[in-house]
Amino acid sequence: MRNDFSASCEEVDALVEIATRQDGCLGARITGGGFGGCTVNLVRADHADRFIEAIQRQYERSKGILANCYVCEPSDGALAIAPRETAR
Repeated sequence: MRNDFSASCEEVDALVEIATRQDGCLGARITGGGFGGCTVNLVRADHADRFIEAIQRQYERSKGILANCYVCEPSDGALAIAPRETAR
């Protein structure tokens, strides 16, 4: 997003830079429409707590903003379901 579409900002770029320096981080990138907001970080599960602590501490020190972090796990995602038959 930053390089191909110039759709980023200093704050999001800082989040990605901080994230990629952390142990257990396998990748980090901007997500959404750009120009502020979110990154997605692929982090080893056994490093998640330390990763969040480091992101929040370093980002607040750098930008004066406390980062909100949400932990999630991959899943199968949406599935097609068969339509229900209706009573006639």
